[in-house]
Amino acid sequence: MQAVRKLKRAEGLTVCDIPIPEPGPHDVLVQVEATSVCGTDLHIYNWDAWSSGRLKPPLTVGHEFCGTVATMGKMVEGVAEGDYVSAESHVTCGHCFQCQTGQAHMCPNTRILGVDREGCFAEYVNVPDKVIWKNDRSKLPPEIATLQEPFGNAVFATLAHDLAGQTLCVFGCGPIGLFSVGIARASGAAAVFASDMNPFRLELARTMGARGVHNPAADGPARDWILQNNAGLGVDIVLEMSGAPAAIDSAFQVVRNGGRVTLFGIPSRPVEIDIAEKMIFKNLTVLALNGRRIFDTWYKTRWLLESGVVDLRPLITKELPLAKIEDAIGMLREGNACKIVLRPEHKTPLRRSDEAAKPATTAASNVEGQIIHP
Repeated sequence: MQAVRKLKRAEGLTVCDIPIPEPGPHDVLVQVEATSVCGTDLHIYNWDAWSSGRLKPPLTVGHEFCGTVATMGKMVEGVAEGDYVSAESHVTCGHCFQCQTGQAHMCPNTRILGVDREGCFAEYVNVPDKVIWKNDRSKLPPEIATLQEPFGNAVFATLAHDLAGQTLCVFGCGPIGLFSVGIARASGAAAVFASDMNPFRLELARTMGARGVHNPAADGPARDWILQNNAGLGVDIVLEMSGAPAAIDSAFQVVRNGGRVTLFGIPSRPVEIDIAEKMIFKNLTVLALNGRRIFDTWYKTRWLLESGVVDLRPLITKELPLAKIEDAIGMLREGNACKIVLRPEHKTPLRRSDEAAKPATTAASNVEGQIIHP
C-alpha cells in the first residue's frame, strides 16, 4: 500500500509502498478514506527538537482520519466490517492509576498514532479496537469526520469553562484556536475576540464568529485593544492556544481580575511568568490542559458537529491526494492554510486469506487542487 513515512532522522517525509498491516487479535484494520494534516505532522516534517527526541524512524506518520473497517482480529467485538469509523489517536495502557480512575487522557504510557506507533497517512491503518469510534456517514462526511480528533482538543479546552454570557479572547488562531472560536460562539459567549499575527487566520476567526480580531503588529498591545473593544474591561476567559511567550504574557494581561485562563498551546522553550502580579494578585483560576477526555469529549464533539451548531467547512482550505503531502506541508509552512485533507487513492485492493480480493472504494477521485473554501 502507499504510505507517507519518516524514513530518516532528517527533514522531510517520503511517499513509498509498504505491506498492508496484519491485524492482531484485538486490532481493527481500517481503509482510510480521509486523513488530515496536523501541526504535529509539520513538526515531524521539520525534524525539530521535539520530534527528533521522540520519533524512531522508519514510521508512517499521521493521526487524524476516518474510514471503513476492512477486517479485524478474531477477538474484536462491537465492530463489523463496513463500519464507518474514526479513532482516538492516544492508545493508553489501561492499567495505570490515571486509566483506572477515568483519566486516561493523562496516561503516562500513552502511545500516539503516527508518533509512537504506525500512523494513518496510508491506504490502511491498523488500530486497537479500544480506540475505534463509530461515525454516522449521513451526518459526518469524511472531510469532517477526520477532523473530530483535533476538534476534540478544542472542545475539551473550551468547554472547561461556563461560557454563557461570558467574554472570551483566544490567543493563537491555528486550527485548535479557530475551532475554539466556533465552540465559544455556539455555547452562548457574549463576545469572542481572537488574536494572531496572521491576517489569513484572523479572517477565518471572523468567519467562525469572532466579534473582533487583534493583530499585535498592526493593533498594538493586546491589553489596550481589549479595553477599547470590551467596554473598558478585561475579558472573563482567555484561551491561550499558541504557546508563544508574548501571547502567554498578553493572556494574563487581558483577563479581568477574578477571571480564568486556560493554557493549551505548547511553548517551544520555558516561559517566565510573574506569578504574584499576573496570577495571585488578580485572583485568577489557571488551567493547564492537554488532549481530550476519552471518550467523554468525543460525545460532545459528535453532537457539536452532527447538530451543525459548529461548521468546520470554512476551515478546510484544500483537499489533495495523499501523495501530494509535500504540497500540503508547503501551504502550511507559508501560513496560508488551516486544515488540509488528504485522500488515499487506494490503488491496492485488500486481499484476505479467506476470500478473493475485494475492490477498494474511495471518494478521492479528482480531488487534486480542489478548493473547499478560498
